[in-house]
Amino acid sequence: MAQWTSAVGAGQLARLLGSQQDRPAGPGTRRPPAYRALADGIRLLVLEGRVPVAARLPAERELALALTVSRTTVAAAYEALRAEGFLESRRGAGSWTAVPAGNPLPARGLEPLPPEALGSVIDLGCAALPAPEPWLTRAVQGALEELPPYAHTHGDYPAGLPALRTMIAERYTARGIPTMPEQIMVTTGAMGAIDAICHLFGGRGERIAVESPSYANILQLMREAGARLVPVAMAEGLAGWDVDRWRQVLREAAPRIAYVVADFHNPTGALADDDQRRRLVDAARAAGTVLVADETMSELRLDDDAEGPRPVCAFDPAGSTVVTVGSASKAFWAGMRIGWVRAAPDVVRSLVAARAYADMGTPVLEQLAVNWLFSTGGWEQAVAVRRAQARQNRDELVAAVRRELPDWGFEVPSGGLTLWVRTGGLSGSRLAEAGERVGVRVPSGPRFGVDGAFEGYVRLPFTVGGAVAEEAAARLAAAARLVEKGGVGGGEAPRTFVA
Repeated sequence: MAQWTSAVGAGQLARLLGSQQDRPAGPGTRRPPAYRALADGIRLLVLEGRVPVAARLPAERELALALTVSRTTVAAAYEALRAEGFLESRRGAGSWTAVPAGNPLPARGLEPLPPEALGSVIDLGCAALPAPEPWLTRAVQGALEELPPYAHTHGDYPAGLPALRTMIAERYTARGIPTMPEQIMVTTGAMGAIDAICHLFGGRGERIAVESPSYANILQLMREAGARLVPVAMAEGLAGWDVDRWRQVLREAAPRIAYVVADFHNPTGALADDDQRRRLVDAARAAGTVLVADETMSELRLDDDAEGPRPVCAFDPAGSTVVTVGSASKAFWAGMRIGWVRAAPDVVRSLVAARAYADMGTPVLEQLAVNWLFSTGGWEQAVAVRRAQARQNRDELVAAVRRELPDWGFEVPSGGLTLWVRTGGLSGSRLAEAGERVGVRVPSGPRFGVDGAFEGYVRLPFTVGGAVAEEAAARLAAAARLVEKGGVGGGEAPRTFVA
């Protein structure tokens, strides 16, 4: 019986491999043989999760034709991967990807490191800060005081606690977007909200237009749902959306859904202005596309207290085109898994009805905690602390990277939690692997793209500062030197550091 559970075509694998561009070799630098370079490229794709474990690879002849190399080169690369434990084969069943015994399975998203690894590795993979205290403790204590009446009920609120739905609606109304509680559904985090929206509107095989780059975990969620992703390039730097390009894609591809992050975009940090928001909503309405606006970063303005752009839903107040997703996870704490959807009442009713076959509802105690924060002013105080912490981390990380890696390029965003960095021509995938060896975990650019885009980038979050930021930059510089010298891929054991 075959051991593979999925397959990757020759053309797709060739595109993924073609995205792995390294800096040109300098004088005296030895390039690896063609088979070795091919084996290393496939191994990197497996380690990053861009080619799943147990995926059937193309036959040698098919891949050789797609890559315009000899079949001997492909055969030698496959043999090298088998020897290293990254490939298994069986006559009549083909060859499929694997990982050597003892290696952890690669993640396809950006999951946090397990607690036991935090002492030896600096984690730049997860864009989340520790909880702002004492507000977390106070919110939980306040929730416990409010819990007894709910404890006498069944505890099942598929649309969310009425008190919290009303509070969220009032907060939108205060921002100038009149909103009824019937337009709000409370979810288990923003991911739960977007998953529900994709299943309601998307369906397997439906097109979803996404920014390019975009948030890696959302892209993977959509892939797992069977969506066909249509990437739309961002404007240069921090300029936000290229609305003309969006209008063309919406008109020609006719996607059922478009997913965007208007406020301090993840990963670039870009902030779309009012005109871009208005024009994109108009284009989505004309195309019959549901525009999903992720505003989980909207409160993380770091540079000033000036009034920012209006919410995307302000240009579609009835919610017929724009479905807004919010969350407590980025602005407050990732462990507070409370998100919400703002949409037309009929959309909310459909989402609630479908929820009976998913997670049933969101935990009552956490909803009460968020409601306590909103109703007491604790939310504003906690977010102010979060902004100050992220601002300081950002400034210290930027200074450290500029000092240690002067060839790397980036623009400093005015908010959010992430820095999108050009790596001076080095492969982001190889930097990520080298980083594991020198004690720093960093996600490579292709995780945030479609079909191998952004190989020359990495994303750095504003989660470390001070001496830790300086050490992180120093380890990234060490990883860059490893990549430049071709020292990645020899099976050397990772080094251990004390952070």
